[in-house]
Amino acid sequence: MTKREEPITSLLTFISEGVTPFHAVAACEKLLTDAGFSPLFEGEEWKLEAGKGYYVTRNRSSILAFRAPKGELGGFMIAASHTDSPTFRVKHEPTSPLQGGLLRLNVEGYGGMLYSTWFDRPLSVAGRLTVNENGAIRTKLVKVDRDLLIIPSVAIHLNRKANEGVAYNPAIDLQPLVGSEGGDLLAVVAEAAGVSRDAILSFDLSLYDRTPGWIFGLASEFFSSPRIDDLECVSGTLAGFLSAKTPKNGTVPVFCAFDNEETGSSTRQGADSDFLSSCFSRIARAMGKEPETLYPSSFLVSADNAHARHPNHPELSDPANAPDLNRGIVIKHAASQKYATDAVSDAIFSQICRLSGAPFQHFHNRSDIPGGSTLGNISTAHLPVNSVDVGLPQLAMHSACETAGVNDYAALITCMTRFFSSKVVCDADGSYRVE
Repeated sequence: MTKREEPITSLLTFISEGVTPFHAVAACEKLLTDAGFSPLFEGEEWKLEAGKGYYVTRNRSSILAFRAPKGELGGFMIAASHTDSPTFRVKHEPTSPLQGGLLRLNVEGYGGMLYSTWFDRPLSVAGRLTVNENGAIRTKLVKVDRDLLIIPSVAIHLNRKANEGVAYNPAIDLQPLVGSEGGDLLAVVAEAAGVSRDAILSFDLSLYDRTPGWIFGLASEFFSSPRIDDLECVSGTLAGFLSAKTPKNGTVPVFCAFDNEETGSSTRQGADSDFLSSCFSRIARAMGKEPETLYPSSFLVSADNAHARHPNHPELSDPANAPDLNRGIVIKHAASQKYATDAVSDAIFSQICRLSGAPFQHFHNRSDIPGGSTLGNISTAHLPVNSVDVGLPQLAMHSACETAGVNDYAALITCMTRFFSSKVVCDADGSYRVE
């Protein structure tokens, strides 16, 4: 393994652990705990110690971590990403009627996915259970860590036009084969969770692709994996957060990762909730400040991956504003305001990139191809701070297996390490300094 490949190997380990948002948060929690951060609970009063690190979760699928400053509180430097990826969710009655003695899992799509990429791959289920524990309702992580099911394609002999394009019906074509007559999915899940089947009250279970991530290319310059969008940004911003020097200027570094971005963020644990703003207010008041006075000198980086120029279809990109693999962090722009980047946030973030030595590039959608939304504007509707939307360039976004560049992940860590050590000072509306 080369020195350049080491960060990617760590990233691929993180992705392999983060098979659901619940598992991604657990992986973040372990890294934070190992670094000396202490847990907080939203249902208790927060008493913060200057210089100490803390984290809090909501729904066990979103997480926020911060360091309490030494000295007078002066603003927040925030990076937000998301823990969820497109997949299939298991329905309450988990199996469909038998066909030829074969048992199919009853699933529905979560988020916008490329259906065709999910066929003929080793899949399993993971998520959380609610269980009866001596009369109390407890949640428990579960991951069936073996090849459990597959979504079989229809043979070319039975559909001679398959290579001319197929419209898939998710209620028919995308129901996975999981076993034979008499099989019991929940019994398998209960065994994996270490509980009795009768103790299960309900569940949030999803499919996950078991294909391990890998590094490839003539110079080992690319990698592929499930869930690159957006666990690459979760992992990279967290790595920068943990490696940053503790600011001495009263700034609070904040790492957060939300659930449910792929379905619009409108849940109590999504970016369209009060999770970030509530924590912002509680931190400020615990440190003796009114939060409103801190908004102008705070900054939010919304980190969610970007579409790289496709080598087979460059015509799908804007000819002058298309990012490429291994050429750095992508700053995203949109006249529709689906990205929060404006001239101020672009200038501030670009300066931090230059100070860190991290390469960066810019993205606009082709003018006749509308882009998707992300976290920036959704978050700043609740927290009125300057915000920039960024990401890392990737191919095959929302495929079961996606592709990205090795150098870009390293650039994100480098940039975010500098970001979390910095402070944005607003001297007056429209006047800013980066320290």
